[in-house]
Amino acid sequence: MSNILKDAGITDVENIEKYTLRQEGDNDVLKIYYKKAPNEFFARSAKYKYPREKKRITIDSGTNRKEDIWEINPVVSSVVDELDRITHREVIVVDTKKKILKDLRHLEKVVANKIAEIERDLETLTENQR
Repeated sequence: MSNILKDAGITDVENIEKYTLRQEGDNDVLKIYYKKAPNEFFARSAKYKYPREKKRITIDSGTNRKEDIWEINPVVSSVVDELDRITHREVIVVDTKKKILKDLRHLEKVVANKIAEIERDLETLTENQR
């Protein structure tokens, strides 16, 4: 087992299938998905939260104005590098515009279906009150 992952509290390395990393407030949230066992209905997953590191940088040396920035925790960077190696993850460049449009179309369908469901419920309610 990798010492980097072991030190981060991540076990069962042999069964890691994939992972996601997202930012949530001042934390980076790493979610690891494990391979589904034959007798399991759902695959297991584990979530780990790492606080982002706060750094103070000078933005204007003339006025000595400083600003706080938040950076990914070095531990998370090491863990992600190790997970990439384990999962043989390929870096895929996603066309951001296409992804946003796809997400928007999906959201439109979800909202339209929910509106139709509420309208049906309202119609049923109206019919029952007659």
